[in-house]
Parts: sequence; structure tokens; C-alpha cells
Amino acid sequence: MMESLREAADFLRKLGEPRVAVVLGSGLGDVLPLEDERTVPFAEVSGFPAPTAPGHKGEIAVGRLGGVEVLVQRGRLHYYEGYSPEEIVFPVRAYALLGVKVIVFTNASGGIAEGLAPGDLVLIRDHINMLGFNPLRGPNLDELGPRFPDMTQAYDPELRRIAHDVARGLGIELREGVYLATMGPSYETPAEIRAFRALGADLVGMSTVPEVIAARHAGVRVLAISCVTNLAAGIARHPLSHEEVLEIGKRKAAELGRLLRALIPRLPV
Repeated sequence: MMESLREAADFLRKLGEPRVAVVLGSGLGDVLPLEDERTVPFAEVSGFPAPTAPGHKGEIAVGRLGGVEVLVQRGRLHYYEGYSPEEIVFPVRAYALLGVKVIVFTNASGGIAEGLAPGDLVLIRDHINMLGFNPLRGPNLDELGPRFPDMTQAYDPELRRIAHDVARGLGIELREGVYLATMGPSYETPAEIRAFRALGADLVGMSTVPEVIAARHAGVRVLAISCVTNLAAGIARHPLSHEEVLEIGKRKAAELGRLLRALIPRLPV
């Protein structure tokens, strides 16, 4: 595993040596163009499987943004696509070996908490893992991190403070919430959403948590921004669809892109 990760990191190093990475989720792949951008499809990077989910490009770009060299991952891998936990977090681990110090994750989510509406941007402050697996299961990769990594502050408080400051300066409302990850690909039932709300979840989705666990294991700082693309089952008054998720994501792309462009140069790396 470590040899494959080192090979991927060495390949990506030919594109540059970014210290910040951004992972763009469903329908959000076009929100962050870079200056002097060099791109490569997942398929050309050893160990990177290609995403199959609609709205996920499967492309890595390295370029500059506000004087900062940045890696942007357009699209991600999900457990429901049939990939193993190790495959899902392979890119994040490769970025850690590349020298990335901060990863900004984005995703699409269903809103559970009262007051959330489609189009809201929410900083994730904590998560609940209902995927049924942990990507650190099995032999520990000691070169990356400890056997039992702490997850008390998985979503970095300092980075969240900076994000709030930037959002206020731009006039963008940015809430905070707890994200619960399910296996998918079916959407949740109304009974499950009631249970998730009782557990303290504000948002629900099918990604991000494995990547965050792997990033924190490797000592990479994490910020995560969720775009609420629909109200969760039992809250929404109509059937849920992936088309709705992609449509709302596209509508909010400009605002999220504006936030990321102002935020990235402020991140401490």
C-alpha cells in the first residue's frame, strides 16, 4: 500500500507541490478554476480509480489561486460505487505524502435540522459515521499516522473561524452543523431521518467521513463545507432525486466558488 501511495504522490509532484487541496463534490466540479492549471484524469494516476457517480468529473488539477499553489480534486469516490474503503481514501493519503497540509472538502447533503433550506452552505463541525466501516481498519500505515488517531477536533476550529470571517466579509451566510454519513445509494427513509435527528445530525450524505478520518490520521488539517441540495426524506414534500441534488449544486456553485477563492489564500499552511 505505501509503495503505491508513494508512486501516486511522486506522479502528482510533477504537477506541482501544493500545500492546500480542495475536494469538490456532487455538481460542484466547476466552481474553482485555477491559474496556470495543469490537469490529469484519475485514470492516469496510479491507484486512483475513476468515479462513476453522475456529477463527478474524476480529474485532478494543480494551479495557483491568489498566489497559493492548490490541488483541486473534481469528483470523488463513494462506497456505494463498489469501491473499498482503502480505494476511497487513497487520494487523500497520496496528498498527505505529497505534502498537503490542509484539505477543504465540499459535498452535497440533505438538510435535517430545522431552518435549513436547499442552497444553504454549512460548515461541518463534527460527523457521525453510519457507513458501517472505518477506513483505518486493518494493518496501520505507521508512516502516515498512529494506530488510534484522535477525532475530537476532526474539523479544525481555527480553519472554521477563518471561514466564518471570510464569509462575513463577502456577505455569505455560513451556518454550522453535524454531518451524518450513510452508505447509500438509496436515500434515507423518513424513519431513518427521525432517528438521525435524534442522534444530533443536522445534515445527511454519502461521502466525506472516510476521507476526513484518513486525512486526520495522516495529520492533515480539515475544513468541510456542505451545500444543502434538498430537504431530507419526511421533511421534503416530494420524492428525492439526484437530478435535484445536481441542479441545486449548480445554482450555488458561484457563491461557493467565491467563498473558496477568498478563503484559500487565508488558510495557514
